[in-house]
Amino acid sequence: QVQLVESGGGLVQAGGSLRLSCAGSGSIFSWYAMGWYRQAPGKQRELVAIITGDGGTNYAGSVKGRFSVSRDNAKNTVFLQMNSLKPEDTAVYYCNARFRTLDYWGQGTQVTVSS
Repeated sequence: QVQLVESGGGLVQAGGSLRLSCAGSGSIFSWYAMGWYRQAPGKQRELVAIITGDGGTNYAGSVKGRFSVSRDNAKNTVFLQMNSLKPEDTAVYYCNARFRTLDYWGQGTQVTVSS
């Protein structure tokens, strides 16, 4: 069992930055691929970024070059650094941990970007 708690969301002006954190507990964190997803009102949840246990990363095209995902396995934490934020980045951001058939989600943190 893995528990995930996101933090760092908030209100920011367009062009600003935020850093989201996701603290995990309860299992061997380094085994899990960690992902950040987001869901805007009326839209489906979409993948933002993912980082594997050995540090490989992948990004959605809409955030590539602006967002950066990283992890600290010693602290069971994954981060999402978001720069040059746009109003269309407004959404609830969720942390996900996945290992084989195991799949866990955090409760989400709201990010609102004002124009």
